[in-house]
Amino acid sequence: MRSVDEQLARVLTAAVRPAPVRVAISEAQGLLCAEEIVAGQALPGFDQAAVDGYAVRSVDVRAESDETSVLPVVGEITSGSRQPRRLQPGQAVRVTAGAPLPTLADAVVPLDYTDEHPSKVTVRQGVPSAAFVRRAGEDVQTGDLAVRRGSAIGSAQVGLLAAVGRDKVLVHPRPRVSVLSLGDELVDVDRTPGQGQVYDVNSYALAAAARDAGAEVTRVGIVSTDPKRLREVVEGRLLLSEIVVIAGGVGGALGSEVGAALGDLGELDDTRVAMQPGSMQAFGRLGPDEVPTFLLPGNAVSSLVVFEVLVRPLIRSALGRGNPHRRTVSANLLSPVTSAPGRRGFLRGQLLRDPETDAYLVQPLGTSGSHLLASLAEANCLILIDEDVTEVGTGEDVRVRFLSQRA
Repeated sequence: MRSVDEQLARVLTAAVRPAPVRVAISEAQGLLCAEEIVAGQALPGFDQAAVDGYAVRSVDVRAESDETSVLPVVGEITSGSRQPRRLQPGQAVRVTAGAPLPTLADAVVPLDYTDEHPSKVTVRQGVPSAAFVRRAGEDVQTGDLAVRRGSAIGSAQVGLLAAVGRDKVLVHPRPRVSVLSLGDELVDVDRTPGQGQVYDVNSYALAAAARDAGAEVTRVGIVSTDPKRLREVVEGRLLLSEIVVIAGGVGGALGSEVGAALGDLGELDDTRVAMQPGSMQAFGRLGPDEVPTFLLPGNAVSSLVVFEVLVRPLIRSALGRGNPHRRTVSANLLSPVTSAPGRRGFLRGQLLRDPETDAYLVQPLGTSGSHLLASLAEANCLILIDEDVTEVGTGEDVRVRFLSQRA
């Protein structure tokens, strides 16, 4: 059997990043920026009031003194105003938050510091220069690098792009992933299974996992195992995908039929991988574009674990992520576990924090059965057991991999 690390290395060498595309900033969230965004203007673009109050010259309100100041109010400026105004010594102008400051004003006195009189305001507490003022260029100067190439675009980056006047941005697009399910026993969820039939779980679960990883997903659903029909469908998806995932096409007679049907599209290597669950799988690069193609086990848990270990990192690499792997931490085991000799174990677990020490704790969930989906749905991590370890006792430390979307 091939080790997990060897198989992962083979998979990651097949990562192909789609060419960058320009999209509206509202569509860029979750993608990587593919260009350097330089600010063409300062942010803020002008000196503006940070609070509702009175724009003044700080020397006229004596911040160091306990005395009050009385200033005539010579007008009002609201946010969005385009009318320039000049402040004379000893005067005040009523302003709202975001309003441009009049010329010569260098501070804003908040309303709470005054009697709020509309024509002759009494300032009970002075302010120093620059108080309650957002200075032009305080956030970003003209020519500053606003968003770096390779940065993940989140809500703050979208806001910054809008703030510097960008409506579109060059990004690394989501890789297109096609998900298929094979098996004559499968029916879709809108039908009632007959004798010996089961619902198609894999195409729904794997499509969800691919979306969670950041891919643009097409759930093809159940595909006939007839060799001619299977080949037609796969050939079509290879033209429209950066990654193809086929569940239920390994092992037994069906695995041989699938291999024969797809054999002349490229080589599918079905060397077993030293992992549990999911050792029976296949991977190859099919079609004229050598599209990475996975054949995963039919059991839902095995299929999802293989996806997590091998397919998800490929999607993250195709997105341009420097580190395509989820976060791994050390945790204290709350009950003993066993693992198959010679295989890396991926056991379902619930990761917790010790309220006193803040250390990580992990509780194994259920058994290792590859058909037991409910325990995987409850899990928020995978417990990783090395190939040369068969038993780990309560209180010992183990490595765990986060499964949450944010990890």
